[in-house]
Amino acid sequence: MVDSEQRSPLLDGHGRTIGDVRISVTDRCNLRCTYCMPERQQVWLPREGTLRFEEITRLVSLLSTMGVHDVRLTGGEPLMRRGLPELVRQLTMLDQVQDLSLTTNGLLLERHIDELADAGLRRVNVSLDSLDPERYRHVTRRHGLERVLACLDALQRSGRLTPVKVNVVAMRGFTEQEVVGFAELARTRPFVVRFIEFMPLDADRAWRDEDVLTGAEVRSIIEAVHPLEPVERAASATAQRWRFRDGVGEMGFINPVSEPFCSDCNRIRITADGQLRTCLFSIRETDLLGPMRAGATDNDLERVIRDAVWRKELKHRIGDAGFVQPSRTMSAIGG
Repeated sequence: MVDSEQRSPLLDGHGRTIGDVRISVTDRCNLRCTYCMPERQQVWLPREGTLRFEEITRLVSLLSTMGVHDVRLTGGEPLMRRGLPELVRQLTMLDQVQDLSLTTNGLLLERHIDELADAGLRRVNVSLDSLDPERYRHVTRRHGLERVLACLDALQRSGRLTPVKVNVVAMRGFTEQEVVGFAELARTRPFVVRFIEFMPLDADRAWRDEDVLTGAEVRSIIEAVHPLEPVERAASATAQRWRFRDGVGEMGFINPVSEPFCSDCNRIRITADGQLRTCLFSIRETDLLGPMRAGATDNDLERVIRDAVWRKELKHRIGDAGFVQPSRTMSAIGG
């Protein structure tokens, strides 16, 4: 375990202080969403090539001494990783971790809500792109909407993992029909529904700029029915926040394509096979798993991490001439 000594803040070469890490615990998933991964012929990481819980805890402990206090567990689908509550317990024991959350598709969550909350999980993000069973099946290539909706009901009854955020990928020609329904979900229930612009991370590499339904367009559809008013947000927050004038929940708009927020980015990512990525759209990675298993000390790992983060990209360059889509899809990077 890393010692509790407080180290200097983790900075990149553009003066940004890193405070948030997204860690993928598995690349496996029980859905095949069109914007995320291929329908067939998916090659999974071997078990021995995946970070062990104690390795994840060691990395989070080290990062927390450098001021990285917010941790989100992702996949693939993280609840496909056996024993996940035990990892949550290990991370909760780290005094300097201030916020521990989980991103999930909700299919397996309902039966684990109390166990995860007891282990110390603070909140969850549930990915859901349609409220219609057939449209859900179309985008996920699987059935299961009723289980996700039951999960949201259970989360509301429990009240233990809040605020519940519902993440919707906004795709032109598909999402327009869903917007008002999701707005009603947020207006009538204590959820934060967030629309995320479609990004070029699809396995089919079929992304086109014209397929992006922008946050501004989504917001205009909502405001034609339900007036919204802005909510103040932290500078490093990814979502623009809005509340209803006559409702209980909130709307959020994450607009990385139409309104990039790279200048305020305070995030890094670690993949399930222990690769440090300094941007969602990085085309290079830094290996942490190999050095750990080769006997690297905490000081050794700190030097590797600081060097990689210092070279963090200024921006993601979507839309720029020469933009290169990462070789990994979203499911392999970590949502």
